Order: sequence, then C-alpha cells, then structure tokens
Amino acid sequence: MNMKRIFGGLLTLLGIGGLIYGAVLFIYNTGGERDIKALIIYGIIGLIFFIAGIGLIRTTKDES
Repeated sequence: MNMKRIFGGLLTLLGIGGLIYGAVLFIYNTGGERDIKALIIYGIIGLIFFIAGIGLIRTTKDES
C-alpha cells in the first residue's frame, strides 16, 4: 500500500470531521462573535483538508 494514499485517506477523514464539526457549530450557533469565528475556521480548515486528501488519493498511482 502506498503511503501517499494512506496520508490522503487520513486527510480526507480529518476534513470530513472538520466539516461535520463546522456544521454542528452552525446548527447550535448563538450569534456570538467567537462562535462565528470558530465556525469559519473549522469550516475552512475542514474544506482544505478534504480537498487535499481527495486530490492526493486521485493523483497517486498504484505501483506494485
């Protein structure tokens, strides 16, 4: 198994976790400035990790 694919899968899972956490913060948002900053930060970081992980999985070729 290729290490790049494992790292890509890990990044993808972290990205999904960040996006889900951002969605939970969005649902339970009380409107405070601190809550909105956390929502934006977790959403952006989750999206970056998710896109990077999917890109790494797609571009890595299986070589046996």
